[in-house]
Amino acid sequence: MTTGNKPVVVTDASFAQEIGAFDGVSIVDFWAAWCGPCRMQGPIIDQLAADLGDAGVKVAKLNVDENPNAAQKFGVMSIPTLIIFKGGKAVDKLVGVTPLAALKARVQRAQA
Repeated sequence: MTTGNKPVVVTDASFAQEIGAFDGVSIVDFWAAWCGPCRMQGPIIDQLAADLGDAGVKVAKLNVDENPNAAQKFGVMSIPTLIIFKGGKAVDKLVGVTPLAALKARVQRAQA
């Protein structure tokens, strides 16, 4: 799922294959390098990947400055935005820095 239990980096070019074609639950962190709150969210996403990577959840990151098409497609207006996908379809969206426990709860709800 994840590479060494670290988030997978997705791009506009790889999004459909990595997320759209994935049958299970995935969560994508839409972020940018200049974004202070995104830098706060980063270690939380890394921990989420470490905790849930073996549970069949794909954790991914997408840099919105380098990949604006996916961000536009999913209506990302503020960052960080985290979108949870199930079977390639967006099922939940969180905007702003989100604590690990809250992320796990939302991912588990999507798995149900």
